[in-house]
Amino acid sequence: MHSNRSSLLLLFAYPVAFASAQTAAKPAGADSSASTQHAIELVEQGRCKEALPMLEHLMPHLADKQLRYHAAMAEARCAMALDREPTAITALLQLKREFPDDPEVLYITVHYFSELASRTSQQLAAKAPASSQARMLEAEAFESRGAWDEAAGIYKAILEQNPSAPRIHYRLGQVLLSKAGEIGPVDDARAEFQRELQVDPRNASAEFILGELARRAGQWDEAAQHFSRASTLDVGFSEAYLALGISLTSARKFAEAVRPLETYVRMQPEDPSGHYQLAIAYERTGNKEGAARQITLRDQAAAAQGQKATGPDGRPVR
Repeated sequence: MHSNRSSLLLLFAYPVAFASAQTAAKPAGADSSASTQHAIELVEQGRCKEALPMLEHLMPHLADKQLRYHAAMAEARCAMALDREPTAITALLQLKREFPDDPEVLYITVHYFSELASRTSQQLAAKAPASSQARMLEAEAFESRGAWDEAAGIYKAILEQNPSAPRIHYRLGQVLLSKAGEIGPVDDARAEFQRELQVDPRNASAEFILGELARRAGQWDEAAQHFSRASTLDVGFSEAYLALGISLTSARKFAEAVRPLETYVRMQPEDPSGHYQLAIAYERTGNKEGAARQITLRDQAAAAQGQKATGPDGRPVR
């Protein structure tokens, strides 16, 4: 852990040093500004134990946005170095909220949250190495390397001990799907998603994947049932509305497809495919004006993304 702190201090020393030069060039208009500048200078010198309490006290009172930027950078750096994770997260979230497009903010957020994830996984492995959660992390690590058999073995071992463990059948189903690829058999994977729903009937993701498997097999009615349940279980699951609409249009149930597709384009107006699918549903139900409007919106959405409008097969359309 100490070596990690040292590397973090070295990695982000320059932004804080630059901040010190920036703030030193400005006269401090208030005591809080002068104290903040002093705290940033302490951070530059590696004196985080002195600086962090000052920054935590001063941050809520800073009016100058640029000074808040440098102070939050310094606060995040010291909090990470001193294992003050809640303070680090608060500082990072403030930076993301106030400076969402700043490259330095995005850069340190990636590194700090990656470091926080690494530390937390180490804590889990140390404190509860035999827990299903620790073993799930191990299995997910195998998944990230494409070691499907090793990951599946861990998930199956967890289920042998606790067949009702939530999320495990779902994870195993995902592994089996990945192993099967685009053309391999999916019966075992489908069975795992069905078992997940027996354990957790409110798992919208399992319903969605069962819908995708049915859609892949051309079983439109079954696919629509799963997508409908997924959208009911999670009303914010925008992809479920689109998939439901596509399944219904594929089954030539155009009138039924209108409502979920209208919901999708409200949720994801920037997606050209949603407008295109809704245009089809409108056209086939006699709403010519609505269809023309959706084609216009599709073209506008595609232009905003710098791409050509495409149909459901991925080919450009006119």
